Amino acid sequence: MSFAFPVEIACEGSAQVLVPRLEAFVETPSDYAPSKAPVFYNPVMEKNRDFAVLALQVFQNSVGRRLRACEPLTGCGIRGIRLAKEVRDVQQVVINDINNEAFQLAQFNVEKNLLKRIVCAENEDANLLLSRFGAPRKRFDYIDIDPFGSPMPYVDSALRALRSGGLIALTATDLAPLCGVHPKACIRKYGGKPLRTEYCHELAVRLLAGALARSAARYDNSIMMLFSYGSQHYIRLYATIHHGARKANSSLMNMGYIKHCFSCFHREASPGIFKVTVENCPECKGAMDFAGPLWIDKIVDEDFVALLEKEARMRDLRHMRNIRRQLSLTKQEAKAPFAYYVVDKICDKIGLPIPSKGDIIAELEKGGYIANSTYYSHHGIKTDASAKTVAKTIRELSK
Repeated sequence: MSFAFPVEIACEGSAQVLVPRLEAFVETPSDYAPSKAPVFYNPVMEKNRDFAVLALQVFQNSVGRRLRACEPLTGCGIRGIRLAKEVRDVQQVVINDINNEAFQLAQFNVEKNLLKRIVCAENEDANLLLSRFGAPRKRFDYIDIDPFGSPMPYVDSALRALRSGGLIALTATDLAPLCGVHPKACIRKYGGKPLRTEYCHELAVRLLAGALARSAARYDNSIMMLFSYGSQHYIRLYATIHHGARKANSSLMNMGYIKHCFSCFHREASPGIFKVTVENCPECKGAMDFAGPLWIDKIVDEDFVALLEKEARMRDLRHMRNIRRQLSLTKQEAKAPFAYYVVDKICDKIGLPIPSKGDIIAELEKGGYIANSTYYSHHGIKTDASAKTVAKTIRELSK
């Protein structure tokens, strides 16, 4: 089969797929090749797809049944094909793209990988496709929303097409709104106010989780957060959806606000959706600002991450070293308090040289505090120590 644009073979996991030859669509150094190509394909997101394979396999192991999965924004089809080939006991994968060229390429890749009996390719609007699977016996066990931008336009349709106890994965690449560069856009899309802090990527995950929780509650569903992370250009979360009005009410109890002081780095959580009172900072009496409403409960389940680690050890993936390091850090901070302190930001504020992060963690632990590194930042520390205590520890070590 021939295509009207240059293509090449990409090997990822156990899949071999035809993808656009991205260098053919770069005219200037600032061009973002995946968005310039007629069919979307981003090789940088391979690790993202690795995690999708691991997460769905862990989920399948836990439910013990054959799964039906859907990727309504598939591009060249590589994610859905990998799920079909690399996850055991997958009964069906429905992949879809409204772009006809993407549909043709995805369909070709399904045939190339000998998956016509398992993978069904469709060519229609993503929300229209998901609405066709909203009836009780037609719903999916897993839905993966990975758009270019915000996933929120597809969340309601996905929730209606997901069975109770099913797994949903969301990717958001619009970090400028979520991290506070364009706060009005974040309020429109996610229903929460962002904040430009050093831990804005974690706030972005919590804003997305909060938006998912509110959307789920409209259909009497609750969410249980299993795994999440942030990268340089996107955030990602995995959660299970459970039906029941009481469960939905309990889920909304995990919503609230995070208040932050830009003078001394103090931060605190305030539960509740409808009202937040912003007073002066209790540590330095400076002015505070807030983010939310957002998800203030845990955004990672320690047991689920341990199972991801176990599954990863049995795989031969190109990014395995990075994946195992990320999972190790994520498991360590699963029980740690929300947000994190960035050492170089504090040192810059108080005008001191930067001590070793390991030394700071050791000193905080000697004082009886929880202290962990975080995957979100190379210089970040998650701890239940106050901002004043962290700054005091840095001052002492800097001497």
